[in-house]
Amino acid sequence: MEAFFLGLSNLLHAHVIIAILIGAVGGVIIGAIPGIGPAIAIAILLPATIFLEDLVSLVLLLGIYGSAMYGGAIPAILINTPGTPVNALTTYDGYSMTKNGDAPRALSLAYSSSFFGGCFSIIIALICLVAFGPYLRDFGALFGQRDIFMAAALGSVLLILAHRQNMAIAAMLFAIGFLISMVGRQTSRGVARYTFDIEYLASGFNLIVVIVGIFALSQALNLMNGKDTDPPETKITKGLFKGLAELKKYPAVAFISASFGTVMGIIPGVGEFVAQFFSYSTARSLSKTPSRFGYGAPEGLIACETSNNAVPAAAMIPLLALGVPGEALTAMMMIVFFDAGIKPGPDIFEKAPDFLFSLFLALLFINILVVITLLFTSKFIAKIIYIPNRFLGAFIMILAFVGVFSIRNNFMDCAFAAGFGLLGYILRRLNWPLVPIVLGMVLGSIMIEKLTAGAGKIKFWTDLVNRPVSGILALTIFLVIFLTLISYIYNYYKKHFR
Repeated sequence: MEAFFLGLSNLLHAHVIIAILIGAVGGVIIGAIPGIGPAIAIAILLPATIFLEDLVSLVLLLGIYGSAMYGGAIPAILINTPGTPVNALTTYDGYSMTKNGDAPRALSLAYSSSFFGGCFSIIIALICLVAFGPYLRDFGALFGQRDIFMAAALGSVLLILAHRQNMAIAAMLFAIGFLISMVGRQTSRGVARYTFDIEYLASGFNLIVVIVGIFALSQALNLMNGKDTDPPETKITKGLFKGLAELKKYPAVAFISASFGTVMGIIPGVGEFVAQFFSYSTARSLSKTPSRFGYGAPEGLIACETSNNAVPAAAMIPLLALGVPGEALTAMMMIVFFDAGIKPGPDIFEKAPDFLFSLFLALLFINILVVITLLFTSKFIAKIIYIPNRFLGAFIMILAFVGVFSIRNNFMDCAFAAGFGLLGYILRRLNWPLVPIVLGMVLGSIMIEKLTAGAGKIKFWTDLVNRPVSGILALTIFLVIFLTLISYIYNYYKKHFR
């Protein structure tokens, strides 16, 4: 409990509280603007975090991460345009309720569900830290270099399989990210890899430069080349508090959806979309009126918003426990950890337990602050969704280049960011996912580092899996791939031979 109270005291400093406020409110606004989303916002802010204190940087990014999906529900419900990609499923029943004249009710249900899902996963994480904290010091002894390597490999496999309709494309893009991570001089042996005698490439590609280019600049180009839309404005009247009471009518849907979000958040490479799919399908199967789903069913809206907001806190667990990010946003936060001299992984439980409590308590405060803010200011925040796309794109581009240049005052960073931005724009036009490239870089660098560090103990491929943890992880990889193949064969047989 000492670590708990120390973690709480870390948050009571004025500059940390200000960071929580800015992150929470800013995340809602960012989420409410279609076309930005938390990944782009965090990508833009990453260069600035270099100049901020460690905890301030992390709670600022956590604020954006944890609150953006609240804001993303607003345009999804009001104008049938998700503010963030993970709010896409919210449009099914949320916008239908708006067309039926129930916009305030839909928004209230979305806020209440998001709050329940977010708090559920945070409280579960805090209980686990309090209950098992004394035993987590021995947790690090179970994980050697090869174990972390296999954990990163499992995350890679799950990431690729999560893109069920585009697995081949996801695998190719992951491989590209992996190759990018190999560029530069190998630190332990001093071997130059793929530098082509270019001095800039000797230190490898700066991850912030790549992220800003692929996410922020590509989206700026996309917005500037798109057409401005002028959707009809929906007036928000009274009734935003009704959802708090209505959520109580569907306790099973809320609890199951929050559980799905927590579990799927913990598994690297899975995330919000899979959690929503399972939650929505389960809610429909439990409903007495499944035909209403897609036409304004409150259970459908609750399932979507509860599950996706349960993911952020849960997604921090594999990052903190294993040093393996499960998605692009946690990969970006990993950069801040490294800059702070804190290495995510099993050792963090012993070296900085109060830091863990600070992060999860900050997320809890962020959720409370966000829901209070939205209940009183939705009428004003909703007006933000009508900002013209081209103006927004130009604004993002300016901020992105300023941020990249500020890292090292180097124009080459801007040039390479522009190159990655063009790559990201092409991928967006092809409707290919961006996340595999970033996670390919992050997980690839982890795998290379751990494999190199443990190379002296690897004489044959079986030496990779001869430890208990690495063996279990390898078996998990095999089972996941095997079950995926079985599922594919079954669906193919069902489609063509029945």
